[in-house]
Amino acid sequence: MLRAYGRLLIFAALFPSVGCGPTVDLTKGIAINVLTTGWYDAGIVNGQNKLVPSITFTVTNKSDQTLRMLQVNSLFRRVTEPDEWGSAMVTAAGSDGLAPGATTPPLTVKSNLGYTGSDQTRQEMLRNTHFVDAKVELFAKYGSIQWVRVGDYPIARELLTK
Repeated sequence: MLRAYGRLLIFAALFPSVGCGPTVDLTKGIAINVLTTGWYDAGIVNGQNKLVPSITFTVTNKSDQTLRMLQVNSLFRRVTEPDEWGSAMVTAAGSDGLAPGATTPPLTVKSNLGYTGSDQTRQEMLRNTHFVDAKVELFAKYGSIQWVRVGDYPIARELLTK
């Protein structure tokens, strides 16, 4: 029993270093390439047209390390308010990782919250005087590192149908 406990302690002492390579500063190690931003037509919800802010982007690995389990979290905010308005998370690269120099396929995230209107078309909603623009902050992490802010992007006031 004592021998098994001793092996367990040795394994536990070695475990943190197993599979760990140098860490990558994601603020310099990845590039966010914004393809589109705008207001996604989320259809009719409870009898009302719904528009939600959306961003489509790719991620390029500019580091010399493969980034495994790369995730991107998006926080949507109205430009006039500090509070989060909605969020979404996407996995940019799974356990195979994103190789150095590689770029992900396009990734799209949409807020779960947005604007609704029953007596206006979607285009009229975008032109409404009470409409407040939005922005999205992107945060990334890979493996067990902490979330790092990698960008802040305005949401274009244009209708997206895809």
